[in-house]
Amino acid sequence: MKLRLCLASFSVIVIVAGAGILVAQNMPPNALVTSNPVYKPDFSHESEPMPNGVMVWDATTKTTNVPQGSLSAHLVFYFTNIAAQVQTMQVTNVTKVSHMAAPGASTRLATLLLASTVSVTNVVWVTNSVSLPVTIGTVHPSCGCTTAQLPSLPWTLPPGTNGQIGVTVNLAGKFGTIVKSVHVGTDHGSRDLIVQITITPLDIKPLTDAERARQMAIAKVDRQAVFKNDCAICHMSRGQYKYGKELYDADCGICHEAEHRASMVPDLHSLKVPTNTDFWQTWIAHGKAGSFMPAFATSDGGPLSDMQVASLAAYLNSAIPSKVPSLH
Repeated sequence: MKLRLCLASFSVIVIVAGAGILVAQNMPPNALVTSNPVYKPDFSHESEPMPNGVMVWDATTKTTNVPQGSLSAHLVFYFTNIAAQVQTMQVTNVTKVSHMAAPGASTRLATLLLASTVSVTNVVWVTNSVSLPVTIGTVHPSCGCTTAQLPSLPWTLPPGTNGQIGVTVNLAGKFGTIVKSVHVGTDHGSRDLIVQITITPLDIKPLTDAERARQMAIAKVDRQAVFKNDCAICHMSRGQYKYGKELYDADCGICHEAEHRASMVPDLHSLKVPTNTDFWQTWIAHGKAGSFMPAFATSDGGPLSDMQVASLAAYLNSAIPSKVPSLH
């Protein structure tokens, strides 16, 4: 009895499995379950120039002007992914053609003509344009002072996607016109983005008598006021990142070499005391309490680093030698 049940169960399994195989074999191709192909970027052409028809950029070179004293400059490049691939393939059309019997033809003739139905094969070429993703794999700024802002890499952009890449350049210690670049590598080639930044000198207008009097009144109360608010434009911003003579012309000469030098501002070329490097360095760094002379060292609330103070003292000791013999 058990043997008979086992044989019956096995027969059912075989029949069901066989039926499934037959159904799968007779299923039309378009009824089969398929999965979409997985996009895998190929970076073998990343170092090659990017051809036209991959990304549309609003510009690949951008320029800007910034005033002297700006800490950085920032520009943004915008783009759209328009990458596409042209696919050409053969399509075969099969058409059945039957011969029609003439009116009044015998039934036998009509039957013979219908039996002579033939299939006509027509082969044509079809061209399609398929949109493609683009993946940015690497981004290399030209130097350490230049950085790029974009999502983490690799960054895959679906067809038709808009994107942007920001470029920031650190301007500390830089003057004139500078040019930097960012190299963008993708699986469809590479592109260089260029930024040109012109640092414009500060446009400082001469003070009126009223403005000069107002600033002197402020300085009587706080000699460090020359490094604050509007006064900082003349007495601090111009000397940023400068040394020696350039620093003297920017920060010191504005008062000591002025055409209409105030009477309380000493003429450094006619000092009545002996001078040397230590003398200049002390006055520059710490200034003089109860006078208009501010303290320029950062340790005393001024704008100059120790190295800038030392360079300024060395320049003054050389450019304005002491006219009074030393007491030692």
